[in-house]
Amino acid sequence: MRIKGNTILMAGGTSGIGRALAVRLHEAGNKVIIAGRRRELLDEIAAEHPGIEGEVFDVTDPASIRRLAATVTATHPDLNVVVTMSGIMLPEKVLDPGSLDVAERTVETNLLGTIRLVDAFAPVLVRRPEAAIVTVTSGLAYVPMAITPTYSATKAAVHAYTESLREQLRETSVQVIELVPPLTRTTLMNSENNPRALPLDDFVTETMSLLESQPDARQILVERVKRQRFAEVTGDYDAVFAMQAGR
Repeated sequence: MRIKGNTILMAGGTSGIGRALAVRLHEAGNKVIIAGRRRELLDEIAAEHPGIEGEVFDVTDPASIRRLAATVTATHPDLNVVVTMSGIMLPEKVLDPGSLDVAERTVETNLLGTIRLVDAFAPVLVRRPEAAIVTVTSGLAYVPMAITPTYSATKAAVHAYTESLREQLRETSVQVIELVPPLTRTTLMNSENNPRALPLDDFVTETMSLLESQPDARQILVERVKRQRFAEVTGDYDAVFAMQAGR
């Protein structure tokens, strides 16, 4: 993936990592379209960063995803990168009433949303001479956090899906990249002021550097996430799992 000169759809970019990365990609010389549920946030970003465009969509609605694909590919026929950034992360206690609702919404957003976006855009991207699909997982895909079991499970599933997607598209023009954030200072799980979380600006700066220095990368791994990513290999899995569980 080239670091500039792309037309990029950031599906889920009105806050957190998605918003920050969209702005950096825009500043690096890419055309960026941000898609999200709230028009007022899309308009705010466009006003702050002239040139960024916004499209309203709901990642949990298959018809909305199809409309997004039709609109973006018609208005931007040179679209060549799709980032599946949309995701929710909510605490769950499996014995509490309502936990199943949280689990189902998490699967609908994080896993089915990713799969549906790929289904909608992959047939278009394979016709481009150079293209990329960027999925977004988490360090929790490799060592789950007990308080967010379904979030962790969906991110592990997106990792597995990404591996298979890459193999299926191996002989096409589409590069498949997995972005693996660690705990980062965003609104997810009220992490903005968590001293253990990586500052958002630091995460995005390192990510942009890795995208530039590793154009053929299969995964984008900032230094902070490597202990989780390789915990099984290094023998740290039990220790990291216990630490994330707060014991």
